[in-house]
This record gives sequence, structure tokens and C-alpha cells, in this order.
Amino acid sequence: MELRQRVNLINKIHLFNGLKEDQLADIAVKFEELRYSANDIVFKRGDKPNGFYIVTKGKVNVIRPDSEDKKKERVWIWLVAGDYFGEEALVENRNRSATITAAEDTHLLFLSRANFHDLLGKFSKLKPNFLVAIKSHKLARATKFDWLGPKEIIYFVARRHKIRLYQALVTPVLSLIIPALLFLWGVMVGAVTPVSLAVVGIIFILGWIAWNALDWSNDYYIVTNQRVIWLEKVIGLYDSREEAPLSSILSVGVETDQLGRMLDYGNVIVRTFVGRLEFDYVDHPNQAAEMIREYWERIKSVTVISQKDVMKNTIREKLGLPVDRKKLDDLPPVVITNASVVEQPLWWLAFKELFNLRTEDAGKIIYHKHWVVLVLEAWQPFALTLFMFFLQIWRAVYLLNSPDASFIYRNSAGSLRPDTISMALPMLTLPAIGWVIWRYIDWKNDIFMVTADEIFDIDRQPFGKEEKRAAQIESIMSTSYTREGFIAYLFNYGTVKITVGGANFDFQDVADPAGVQADIDRRRMMRIAKKGENAGKDDRERFATWIAAYHENIDDFTKAPVITPKDEPKKDGGGKQFGKNK
Repeated sequence: MELRQRVNLINKIHLFNGLKEDQLADIAVKFEELRYSANDIVFKRGDKPNGFYIVTKGKVNVIRPDSEDKKKERVWIWLVAGDYFGEEALVENRNRSATITAAEDTHLLFLSRANFHDLLGKFSKLKPNFLVAIKSHKLARATKFDWLGPKEIIYFVARRHKIRLYQALVTPVLSLIIPALLFLWGVMVGAVTPVSLAVVGIIFILGWIAWNALDWSNDYYIVTNQRVIWLEKVIGLYDSREEAPLSSILSVGVETDQLGRMLDYGNVIVRTFVGRLEFDYVDHPNQAAEMIREYWERIKSVTVISQKDVMKNTIREKLGLPVDRKKLDDLPPVVITNASVVEQPLWWLAFKELFNLRTEDAGKIIYHKHWVVLVLEAWQPFALTLFMFFLQIWRAVYLLNSPDASFIYRNSAGSLRPDTISMALPMLTLPAIGWVIWRYIDWKNDIFMVTADEIFDIDRQPFGKEEKRAAQIESIMSTSYTREGFIAYLFNYGTVKITVGGANFDFQDVADPAGVQADIDRRRMMRIAKKGENAGKDDRERFATWIAAYHENIDDFTKAPVITPKDEPKKDGGGKQFGKNK
């Protein structure tokens, strides 16, 4: 690897942000090139740290003990070209916490331990870059996000700066003065009531403090190899996840005030095609912004490489050569899981089908609003229906137990007549039942649908108008979901918001909104990957045909022309040439 290539590589890594080109060149010459074959061990867990590594080609596996069975080890993540590892043990002066193996033929740049410490000693401004990365990696390992894809890697994760926690704790901490005064007063006068109130107050305020601390710890800013995510959660009341693909980012900026510059916190602003995501009160905001920029630039370069691979495969097809098609990365999983139908009775399956909230058939996923919404909308007619049934039962019991009344009686004319109230109650119940059925049909007719190509929002009223909105799935710029209120949190339903160009789609009150968002993102990425593969197909085919024709006739194009006697130029008596071949 030439020196210029090394400089360009490390210049793209956020760890070295802030250095000039000549300084980068001084660092680059100290790296050694190492090569590993598939399954080779770079170092083992528990080894003494010997240096810092950067992947230049190939892929390595990061192997750690399984969280459920510590005796077993598994691959937690893998690192590819442009990624780095080994810095954590060096900075914290401890043994390796993971085993690193080559997943395929891999090239690494290696900086020895001595040179690494010399680097941080010479350029002290680089240390915050490493500290932000280490803190982010630790938080990613300690936190489990089930909605991530199987090949989705967290590169950056952070909480709000602790200044926000301290601000939230000011009021409850100052409130401790009140129970302290009550306790002091109770002790001085020998009264039990003030002391009891003080104890209750202290317990309440300590719970308040614990709640604020927990609430602070549940908000995350995340950057993966696919998207930028803002995760916000208030336990039992509210949670949301707003995200945008890395490819939709337009710019990344930082906003700070005077106190923020003193304590090194600020707001990282990620602007996309449709708006912005604001990571407020982020610790080390400049380093965080550089990390986001690095992976944003990387996704753009990966797109260019993918386009070149498609062009190469097209040419190989035209030449009749074998084509090595790379398998697409696994996409985020569908979060919703269905119980096994074998273990459930048929009557329950039939009943459950009436209130099925998610169905998938022939490539379409159809969502309905949560059944809680139906209950909230239909409780009045349903309660009225139950009341009418109760009246019928009451009337039947009354007639059975009354010696003077019966279902059938003789009137004054001597004719047999049914009991008027018993006949009237079922007739009066029919409108209530119809009201319930109308509410059910209206609930069932609100459909949100995702196909391989489009998303649909269909609202159809019984015997009324129908409104249908649709958009191409690859046009989605960002998605988010929210669950607001204790009921929505308890029964896990909420609204998925989808931004498509200048329009917004709201999948309202759907069950498991995080799962619905994962469904949409999964389909969108599949569509974009397929569209990218097909983009410019005609131009590629035409250009590949020219290249193939040239390759098949290369001998004709490179062969030296043979001059025959009849092509030789004629000469006049003085030796001059004449004719068009002069």
C-alpha cells in the first residue's frame, strides 16, 4: 500500500480528525502491513494489547462470550475495510476483551503499542476522538436493540449529556428540604405526624429522582451502517423511534453555546431531504459529528463500488464469463411473530381471524388498527347491546318465576298472545347489534398495506366513500413511530409516520409500530437494492455490447495492416508518389 493510499485511508477515519496532511503522513509511515488468511487469529481474548489495527481489505470477526451462556462464544459483529479495532485495551491499559479472527483473506494496517502511545502523546487533541469511540462501543455492547438487522452494526451510540440529568434532578433534590424540615419539626415537638409525612415525602422524592435518572438513560442517538436513529422513551407513557437512511443525509452540523463549549456538549444536526434529526445535548459533539460524516461518506463510496460491480458483471455476461454475484446483506427482521397455529384450537383461530391485526399474503402485508381502537369506538353500542340482552334475560327470569305472568297468555278476547315486552326487546336490540357491526366493519375497512413496490393507506366507510393514497416505497425519505399514553404503551400500539417527498403517511394505531416500521424499512431497502441493480440497465447493456465486440475482435483491431502490391502507391519517373495514398 503506497504512502498516499495510507494517508487517504486514515484521513477518512474520524479518530484522526484535526490533523494536517504532513502530520498524517508522519503517522502513516509508522503503520505496518499485515495479511491474514480466512480463520486466522489476529489476537485472543485476554491477550496483552500489542497495538492498534485498521482493516484495509477483507473482514474480521469480533468474538465475545455469549450473553446467555458465558461458556460459549459467538460473533458479535464484524468489521470491514475502513473499520478499526484494538484501541480500547491500549487506552485503558488492560487485556483484550474479545477475540479477533479473519473471516476471509484480510489486509490490516498495524500500529505498535509504543507508536500508538507516542501518537496520543504527540497529538493530545486526538484522545477525545478515541474516548468517544470507546464510550460508544461500550454502550453498544451493554444495550440490546432487538429491532436491529442481523447484519446491522452500531458504529455510534450516545445518551444525552449528564448536564440534562443534573438539570432534571435540581427540582426533586431541592424538594428534599421540605421533608427534612418536617422531620426536624416532628423531632423538636415530639409529634408523630410530621415525621410520618417526612418519611412519605422522602420516599416519594427518591422515587422521583430514580424516575428522572431512568428516563434520562432511555434516550439514545444511534448511527449504524444503514441509518441514523433517535430513540426516545418514557417508560409506560411514551416511546418513539425516528430514523433516516444514511443515503438520505445532506449535511451534518454542530450547534453549541458558551456553557456547551466549556463542558464539551452540544447539538448534532443531521439534515436530510425532508427535514432534520437533532441529537441534542450530545457529549463531545464535534467528534460525534465526524463519526456520522465518516459513515455517511462511506455509504456513498459503497454505492459507487456497487455500481462498478454491476457494470463489471454485465460485461462478463456479454463475454460469456462466469459472474460472481454478491449476496445482498440480510435486512432488518420482521419483529412481529405469530404463535404456532398447530397448538391453537380451531374455534380460537376462527375468532382470532376476525381481529387479525397483521396478515401477509402473496408479498403483501396488511395492517389493521389495534383492537383496542375498536373497543374504544364501539363500547357504547356494545354496552347498549349487552344491556338489552340483560333486559331480555331479566324478563325471561321474571316470567318464569311469576305465577301471574307467562310468555303466552290469553287476552280479554280469549286469544293467545305472546308477552309484549319479551317480543319488543329483541326488536329493540337489533339496532344496537347493527351499530356494533357497523363499527366493526368501519374498523376492518381501515387498511394500511405494504407491497414490494408501494405503500397504501386505504380508508373506506361502510356504504360510504373510499379514500386511497399510495406512494412508491423507494421514495420514502424517513420513518418514525410513536406510542403515546399508558394504554398505547400497555397494549403496544401506535402511529408509524412515513415521509415521502412532500407528503406524509400516517399508519395510525397499528399493533407493534416498531415491527411495522421494520417491515417498511425492510421492503424499502430491498426495493432500493433492486432498483440500483437495474438502474441504467439499457446503457450498461449497450456499453457492455461494445466492450464485448471489441474483446471478441481484438485481433482485428490490433493486427498490423498488410500492404498488397495493388495497394502500393505508384511513382512517376522522378520518384514522386501520387494518388490518394500519397
